[in-house]
Amino acid sequence: MKNVYLLSLGCPRNLVDSEVLLGILEEKGFSIVDEPEGADVAVVNTCGFIQDAKQESIDAILQLAELKKNSLIKKLVVAGCLSQRYPDELMAEIGEIDGIFGTSSFTDIPGLLDALLSGEKIKDVKPVPDFLYSHTDRRKILTPAHYAYVKIQEGCSNRCSYCVIPELKGPRRSREIGSILDEIERLKEEHDLKELIFVGQDTTSFGIERSGKPELAELLRAASPLMEGGWIRLLYTHPAHFTDELIDVIAGTENICKYIDLPIQHINDRILRKMNRRVLKGGITGLIERIRGKIGDVTLRTSVIVGFPTETDGEFAELVGFLEDIRFERLGAFIYSREEGTPAAGFKEQVPEDVKRSRFDRVMKLQQKISAGNNLRYLGRTAQVLIDEKDPSSPGTYLGRSCMDAPEVDGTIYVKGAGLEVGQFVDVRITGTMEYDLMGEAI
Repeated sequence: MKNVYLLSLGCPRNLVDSEVLLGILEEKGFSIVDEPEGADVAVVNTCGFIQDAKQESIDAILQLAELKKNSLIKKLVVAGCLSQRYPDELMAEIGEIDGIFGTSSFTDIPGLLDALLSGEKIKDVKPVPDFLYSHTDRRKILTPAHYAYVKIQEGCSNRCSYCVIPELKGPRRSREIGSILDEIERLKEEHDLKELIFVGQDTTSFGIERSGKPELAELLRAASPLMEGGWIRLLYTHPAHFTDELIDVIAGTENICKYIDLPIQHINDRILRKMNRRVLKGGITGLIERIRGKIGDVTLRTSVIVGFPTETDGEFAELVGFLEDIRFERLGAFIYSREEGTPAAGFKEQVPEDVKRSRFDRVMKLQQKISAGNNLRYLGRTAQVLIDEKDPSSPGTYLGRSCMDAPEVDGTIYVKGAGLEVGQFVDVRITGTMEYDLMGEAI
């Protein structure tokens, strides 16, 4: 039996692709191993979204290439976004690579492993990605058994001026609602699933290319009964496509997390237009008012980009003032990454790196203060917490999340208690707060 090692980099959407690939490999009789040393084939599923992600992917490829040089792995395969973007460069510059597969051809890897192992070098990259997985694709879940991501769409058609996703993933294409529901039912049968997380490039636009209107509210209404006894969480919602119907469904459905992931990227109208974000300050502020007005105790998460080309000190100050006023419960900031092939890369007046870094630091220091203040609201309150794991550094302490926190990107609740189990819901009284995390005792 041939051994395959897979390293998945990047976002949860990439993780789903890796799970699909591993499922196909297992169906075809390959053995999946946890360490690269000794593997017949090592596969790295790369990210190529911004400079930092590209560098992480290249570093991982080079580490595996070194193992191949030392005969610790036989073949090296590179897949995913970086392969889609730079297939020829990767093959030419890293001689240890045996196979290059793009974002729509990674499922071809299992059928071509024998050819790769026999010495062939293969480059399989479609110029316009078109892959869309379905419930018929068996996945090997890489997350803990109590939560799973479900990708409801692929690609993007928004064409934000800074973003390469349409080139990496192709135009937006949404799955059929029936296929998603079938997948949820199978995941529930195979795993003790307590949290279902819908992901996509722009989940609020789900189905719009099919029916002319967003279908996300309809999907949530259909999925909610299937997750009885658990949560549904929604990530990557675009403010331009967020409907009042969707707000009402989230507000009125008990097991949909009152957690809105709403990347605004900026708040100045001129910058938003240059970003091609399709929504301006008035639309963003109005949406936030409606969300907070209709969804009680909602957790709002956003992301912003600092140092976008031509961003002035005054426009950055406007963003900072907005963040101070809105006090998002969760926030991620990104330093603008100049990506070749995007319209923004050609804009004049690129912001110097030291200015971008200074603006990033200012936003993160502000958010640290805001988050610490927001967390004080929960002191003495009771929260339902999903236990993720034991705290390896503190016996009798467990790490968990409430509905307010998505895996990996948000805070943790440190829970003191006896006999708790991973994947269990526990009522926790909050006894302490930190800048991003909470502490509590199981009731």
